[in-house]
Parts: sequence; structure tokens; C-alpha cells
Amino acid sequence: MEAYKDEVLSFETRALDLLNRMTLEEKLSQMTFESKAIERLGVPDYNWWNEALHGVARAGVSTMFPQAIGLAALFDDKLMKKIADVISTEGRAKYRAYQEEGDHSIYKGLTFWSPNVNIFRDPRWGRGQETYGEDPYLTSRLGVAFVEGLQGDDPKYLKTAACAKHFAVHSGPEAVRHEFNAEATPKDMAETYLPAFEACVKEAKVEAVMGAYNRTNGEPCCGSQELLVKILRGKWGFDGHVVSDCWAINDFHAHHHVTDTAPESAAMALKAGCDVNCGITYIYLKQALEEGLITEEDVDRSLLRLLITRMKLGMFDDQENVPYAQIPVTANNTPEHKALNLEVARKSLVLLKNADHTLPLQPEKLRQIAVIGPNANSRLALMGNYFGDADRYTTVLEGIQNAMEGTGVQVVYSEGCKLSDPHKSAENEYVYEATGLVKRSDVTILVLGLDETLEGEEHQDGSGDKADLYYPEIQEKLFDAVVKAAAGKPVILISMTGSAMDLNKATDKCAAIVQAWYPGSRGGEAVADLLFGKYSPSGHLPVTFYRTLEELPEFTDYRMEGRTYRYMKNEALYPFGFGLSYTKFEYSPVSFERKDDQVIVTAGVRNAGEMDADEIVQLYTIHKSPVLSSPNCSLRRFERVRLAAGESKNITFVLGKEDLEMIDNDGERVLESGLYTVTVGGSQPDRRSEELTGSPVVRWDFEL
Repeated sequence: MEAYKDEVLSFETRALDLLNRMTLEEKLSQMTFESKAIERLGVPDYNWWNEALHGVARAGVSTMFPQAIGLAALFDDKLMKKIADVISTEGRAKYRAYQEEGDHSIYKGLTFWSPNVNIFRDPRWGRGQETYGEDPYLTSRLGVAFVEGLQGDDPKYLKTAACAKHFAVHSGPEAVRHEFNAEATPKDMAETYLPAFEACVKEAKVEAVMGAYNRTNGEPCCGSQELLVKILRGKWGFDGHVVSDCWAINDFHAHHHVTDTAPESAAMALKAGCDVNCGITYIYLKQALEEGLITEEDVDRSLLRLLITRMKLGMFDDQENVPYAQIPVTANNTPEHKALNLEVARKSLVLLKNADHTLPLQPEKLRQIAVIGPNANSRLALMGNYFGDADRYTTVLEGIQNAMEGTGVQVVYSEGCKLSDPHKSAENEYVYEATGLVKRSDVTILVLGLDETLEGEEHQDGSGDKADLYYPEIQEKLFDAVVKAAAGKPVILISMTGSAMDLNKATDKCAAIVQAWYPGSRGGEAVADLLFGKYSPSGHLPVTFYRTLEELPEFTDYRMEGRTYRYMKNEALYPFGFGLSYTKFEYSPVSFERKDDQVIVTAGVRNAGEMDADEIVQLYTIHKSPVLSSPNCSLRRFERVRLAAGESKNITFVLGKEDLEMIDNDGERVLESGLYTVTVGGSQPDRRSEELTGSPVVRWDFEL
């Protein structure tokens, strides 16, 4: 038996044996995302490109969870791992089904290019919806959990292979990403842009890392000696494979102009350790060899890593010996997965305002509900980007209609306006239909927002980013008309976006505001359940909602100064970590103890209301350094806790020395002497959060 077929041997030994049996031409045929079959060795063709951002994408029907930014609003790493486990189960089920039919094409493999652990540093970035928000600690915890859920816990085989992307320092602008140079200080790199990647590598043992399109501090990310060689493989000890973003290596010569030819670009990426090219630039590797730019040993080094990944996925083994290969094709889109999807959608929604307990609505006191807005009956607004197909969708309108069926409450609907008006027409053909319904209704549910056509990845027009934080002008006009027509009757705004919007006007004029994100295929049902009190909302913001865009630095400025809750100078409209509930939580008693190099915090949390609910317990640290730029505060721990009405539980957090350390200007960790503050509560320790919640956090000061 050939060694590479011997399942007793290590994957490394087997992969090396297989590699040594290949001709140069065969080796080179494996280096793009469309790896060719080598029939004489029994190596099937394989397409490395697959997506699983919030469900198995682009490969038919699957469970479609809320978009990643909505998953971040869960503040729940345990649930995140469960979500990713479902996604990988469905990925395995679909892989088996396609394999049985001989389909090895794109989006049919087991290498998922997820999660996106970039930092959502600016609300204009269209792809921010793919991330877990603006905080490096929250992103790290959720990223690790997602990777662990995708990759499984078998000691030998991977369930699927996760990929942390986009390495590194990438968060727009989309329009210039192919030529842009993101300049980040050593402090910002170590404190903000790199921690989530480091956690995915060191803790979750992520199998793959994807390089970004842009340059970082002068080097294209997919060919960066600093990022890929010195930090990723050197400092962190990463031993998986690196994949380029799609056609990013072509940008080296076409847009970044750091090389002159395609062979030079291919050589630069390969020598930096980019192992597989999403694109076609690696077809020039043979020419690069002939020109002496690379050696066959450079090819072997990368190809060995790719073969090991395929070995770990069980692709060369008897499928009866691979536990994950036994997952049946019927494990896709099951009733249990759909039920989890509804639970997740409910927990992702964030209640931002609820004046005079407008919510939950009481149907017995209502005669007619008006549901207005371009996203009210939109499936696209449920989906976000990088989505799969659900077998059934429930829009917000449908959710409300279903909830009111048999109650005698009439639900009336008008789109009101289109999502946007590219022609800037002076009049809106639907607005009077909408206002007529609003005038005759007891309450109006106004559903505004965006979808992936307005915010997302680079589009044909050059950008998926937002120019500002306002809704499209036509929606702003609809808002004004609806509020005027309501004449003091409550208007409830459901905002369906993947990013922070300008909610100043809504805060002044709406009775209640719900940030619904892109809530997945069951999102409309979750929204309706929130509106009518079937559960208490519990999502919290993973991003800051600013009062004005003017307070932010230029979009192209990658310094963290002035950005996110950690470094912003002004008061937020709705702060990171904020979210309202239908009940009230009390924190008592809370104890703080210093023991050796640890700080131990135990908080008693009580549901003081009359409704069962979840609370997100958050712990922050504050240290104002006399010499270093220090954050306003930093999230260090969080935990979602379920409490019945009247129930109390104790939550214990343990902080280590590393949780008190700061990052100096050289990117090194330091522990300063001075005053430290630890806070625990249902929000971050800022004045605005305490004003909105009516609940101050508990603080403890100590000297180091």
C-alpha cells in the first residue's frame, strides 16, 4: 500500500508521500482554488471556495441564520458555537449529497471561508455587516466559538475547515480596496486589528487564514512578509494554509504596482506563504520557476499544507472511518435547526427605545395596525450578504399578519416607497397610500433600512459602502410623512440594516425603535414576537450608533483615535453594549477580590420584573494612563444569563494580569502602576448608557 493511503500514518507523513509522487505539472495544478484531478494517484478535483458566514451559502437550501452582525448582538459565544455546529453539520450533509452525484464544483466543498473577524471600525463600511462588530475582545470570543463549531471536536478529523479573514487591517473603503494602503500604528495593530486573528489561530486552531485585498503599511496583505511570515507563522505558530482573497494577487501588479508582472506577483505571494490562490495568478507559477523567481521547494512547502488540510477532512480515507462523513444528507435544514434559527433571530434583535412602555403591543386594545415601508415585505432585507436559500421566509409584514390572525385586529400594508430612488423623482407614488392608512390606524410599524444592494461588498459601481448614515432620501421623506400622518399616535421603527444609522430623528419622534439587522429567514416572525410580547428582547449593540458622522475621522484613516466606544470623544446616541428589555435587572450583591495576579468579580443578578428574560452581563476595565493613549473603557468579559421573573443568579468573572495590561506605542504589552476601575452591569460604564437604561453599573477602584 502506498504510504499516502495508509490511514495509520500521520497526515503529515501521508501528505508528504503523496506530494513526492507528483510531477511538477501535477503540483502546479493544485495551487489555485480549482484544484485539478490527478487520476493516476486517485486525487479527485476539488474547489476550495465555499462560504458559510451565517449558514451554508450559495449551494441550495440551508438554514439561514441572521447576518453575522446580528449574531454578534447575541453576546453569546456558547450559542455561537452551537450555530456554527449546525452550519457545519449542514455543510457535511450537502457535501455528501453533492459527492454522491459527482458534483465537485464551486460552493460544494468543506473549506468554508468564514468567519470575518475584521474590526467594524467605521459605520460607513458596507461589509461591516459580515463582522462581529467594533470590539476586539467580543470579536475574538465569537470568532473562536464560530471556528470551533465549524471544525468540530474530533481528535483526528476536521468537520469542516474554517478560515479567518481578511488578514489584516481591512475595513474599507470598498471602492479602493484593490489599491489601498491601510496604515496602522504598532499599537493599533496589536490592540485592535490583530487580536481576533491571534485568538482564532492560537485558541481555535483555525485551519485557514485569508489575506486581504489591501496593502497594510506598504505590503500587499497576500504577499506580506510582516503579516504572513513574521506574525502569522513566526510569532503565532500558525501551521494551516493561507488563501488569497479572490483575484487579490493580480492586484499586486495591476493596482498596487509593487510588482511589474503576473509571475512576479505569484512569486511574491508564494514566498510569503500564500498557499492557494483564489484567482488565476498562480497559473504563472511555472513561468516564475523558469525565471528563477521561486524554486520547486517553495511550491512543495505550500502544497504540503493544502494536502494536509484535505487529509484532515478525510478526503483520502475510507468514508466509514470518518465520523463526519456519516452525517446523512437529511441532516440539512431540519426542524431542530429551524427552531434554533428562530431562537437566534429573537435574541439578535435590539430594542433601542421604548417610551412609556409602548411595547409590547396589546392586541385587545387595537383595532388596526399599519405596516409601512420598503423593507416590511422584503425577503432581501432578511438575508444580508453571503446568504443561502431558505425553504421558507417570513417577512416582517407576514410575521405581523400571522400573529394577528384570529384576533380581530386588521393589518393594513403599504410599501410607502422603494428602497432607494436612483432617479431622484420629486414625488413618491406610494406615500399617500401609506399616510392614508396611517391616519386610520391605532399604531404604525414603519420598516425602513437597507439591503445588500445598498451596503455590502464592492459592486459594479465601485463601492458597497455608505456615503453617510442617513436612510436613502426617499425613505427619509416617507418617515417624515408617516410621523406627520400619525399625529401623535405611536410610530414604531423597525430598522433593518447591517450597520449603524443616524437615528436622531427617530429617537425624537418614534415611540419605540428596534434594530433588527438582517435577521435571517425567520426574522419577520422574531420581530412580530417581540412586538407582541412573546418574549423579552435581549440583543445588545456590537457597534456604536453615533450622533453624527462629522465626529469620525476620515474613512481612510486607520488610526483608532476618535473611533468606536473605546476611543470616541463625543457621547454616543446608542452606545456599544446597549439594549433594552421588557423587564428590569438588579445587580446585588457584587463582590470584588484581588487574589495574587487575579481579580475575582462575583455579581448577583436578579430579574426584578414580571417577565422571564435574558440579561447580558458585561465587565469592563478602565485605566487612564499618564503616558499612553488609553481606551475610555475596554470590554473584558460578558455572559448571557437566563432569569425567570424574580429569579437571581450569581455570575463570576476572573480577570488575569493580561486583562489589565495595556499596549504601548511599540505594540508591546505593559502593566502600568496606577488606578484601575472594574465595572459590572448590563451596559458599558458611560453616562449615556446609564441614562438610557436607568441602571448604573457597579464600580470598583483599586491601585496597582
